Amino acid sequence: MRRGLGRWAVAVVALLAAGTLTACGEEERPVREVAVELPTAAPAEQPQEGPADAPSEEPPAVAAMGGRPSPSASAKPKPGAKPTRKTTAPLARPKPPTETQVPPAPPKPVDDGCKPSYRGTKATQSQVKAALSDAAARTYWPTSAPDIRIPSALLKATAWQESGWQSNIVACDGGVGLMQVMPATAEWMNQRFGQSYDIDAYRDNAYLGGTYLAWLTKYIGDMYFESDYRLDASLCTAELNSCLLNAVIAAYNYGHGAVAREDQPLAVPNPQYVRNVRALMTECECLSF
Repeated sequence: MRRGLGRWAVAVVALLAAGTLTACGEEERPVREVAVELPTAAPAEQPQEGPADAPSEEPPAVAAMGGRPSPSASAKPKPGAKPTRKTTAPLARPKPPTETQVPPAPPKPVDDGCKPSYRGTKATQSQVKAALSDAAARTYWPTSAPDIRIPSALLKATAWQESGWQSNIVACDGGVGLMQVMPATAEWMNQRFGQSYDIDAYRDNAYLGGTYLAWLTKYIGDMYFESDYRLDASLCTAELNSCLLNAVIAAYNYGHGAVAREDQPLAVPNPQYVRNVRALMTECECLSF
């Protein structure tokens, strides 16, 4: 959710990414490194009168924002129609965006020598795993796009890339917690989806990251993929701008405006970040926690 890239994350995945993903020859813009010390053991649709698409399946920790839906069949969202596109490639000329409310742009890079700070109590590995799994299991667009799902591996890999699963880390550019959520983005997401997530609470931080990934999936999916919201790695080719999964990963780091541009082809301005997260989705040690 910020233009950052940890040294340790690059070291972990550089060899992996080199053998599994192919560069597309883009010149990468410089990104800020976040110096994070890992432990020697395993690291720790527009709103109407009320938001039409508030995330479902709230756990007890945020019960005040709405309880779990009834287990009755009527409470479950109906499965969306299967994609009928003849190609999985993005449109060369995108459709106009369906969302007119957009999150703020990411902050400017900070000095490389800056070190992150820490505040609050660090969540345990098991707590983080549960929070990320809960976030992946939610339905973020129950009314207009109930088929959007954020893969658990994507959430876990993004959190590892961003923070090393450290819930109490604060980056120099202001990114907070597991998913390195920017305060301005958190405020926007809460307003857009009618929530009141606490950016400093590790569980809410995971939900904010998942909410942002879900918003990006719909925004970019509507513009370039004709509402085919599959975040499936098998749909990607050697070209990084070939699939929705890569586009969403890129936009989480660089912002939607750098990836999805009106009347312009889909762009991936941060190829190394995308390769890192893609490699972590299958090779990260965090997947075994």
